Parts: sequence; structure tokens; C-alpha cells
Amino acid sequence: MRRHDREIMRFLMRMTHDREDALDLFQETFLRAYRAYPSLDSEAGLRPWLFKIAANLCRNRARDRTRHSRVIAPAADAEVLDAVSSHHLNHANHCAPDGAMDLRRAIAGLPGKQGQAFVMRKIVGLEYAEIGAALGCSEESARAGVYQALRKLKELR
Repeated sequence: MRRHDREIMRFLMRMTHDREDALDLFQETFLRAYRAYPSLDSEAGLRPWLFKIAANLCRNRARDRTRHSRVIAPAADAEVLDAVSSHHLNHANHCAPDGAMDLRRAIAGLPGKQGQAFVMRKIVGLEYAEIGAALGCSEESARAGVYQALRKLKELR
């Protein structure tokens, strides 16, 4: 765990943009890894396996939140939603320079696996083979995902 905890946490922070969510997912990642460790395929490697668990948890959290917002948002008061949104945006803008916030928003706007592949490669520094193993795709697909993410981010400039 000590060998990979920082990069897993960095990945989760980049994917969630929320420290509490990242900490929850971090704990769940290592809890699931601990439980499933005896069944780990040693050829695949520990590092990509941990990233696969973390990436799946991020996807699950995003999917659950989307479902939840479809049920809750129509019933919520628009003024309350506006106040909460502006508070979070103001708080986030105080935490990072405008360029960093723009980049975070752009990365958050990337499709699921593209965004995850981009963060794993360009921010965490995983190899394409590790990204492929973590995301359940080929090394070439991982490379293509990072390329497409970079292309979309450059278009937004």
C-alpha cells in the first residue's frame, strides 16, 4: 500500500476534485484490494490492478450521482441549487489559479475513460500498458484515449 498510496490518492483527487470523495474512494480502493489480494494475478501487476479498482470506483460514484441527481434535482428549489453551486465555485476559485480551474473543468468534461487515461498518463505517470490493464482495454486503446483527450483539451484553448 505504501508504495502506491500517493499516486492512487493523486489520481482520485484529479478524478473527483473533492478531498472527502477522494478519501472515501481511497479507503474503499485499498479495502477492496485487501479483500481480493489472494486472487491477484501476479502477471498483471499490483499497480495497474489498484488503478483499475480506483477507476471502477470513480465510474460507479459518477454513475450513482447522475442517477441520484435525476431523482432529486427536479424536486429541489432552484434558488438553493444556485446558492450551493455558486458557493462551491467561489470556494474552488480561491483554491487554484484560473488556468488550473479551467484545466480541471476541461479534464472533468472529458468522457469517462478518456479522462481517466489522461490523468493516469499525464498526471500520475503510468505507462500505457498499466493504463490499459487498469481500464480493461488494450495498450493501444489507452494510448488512443490519451491522444483523444489531449486533442480535445487543445481544442478548448
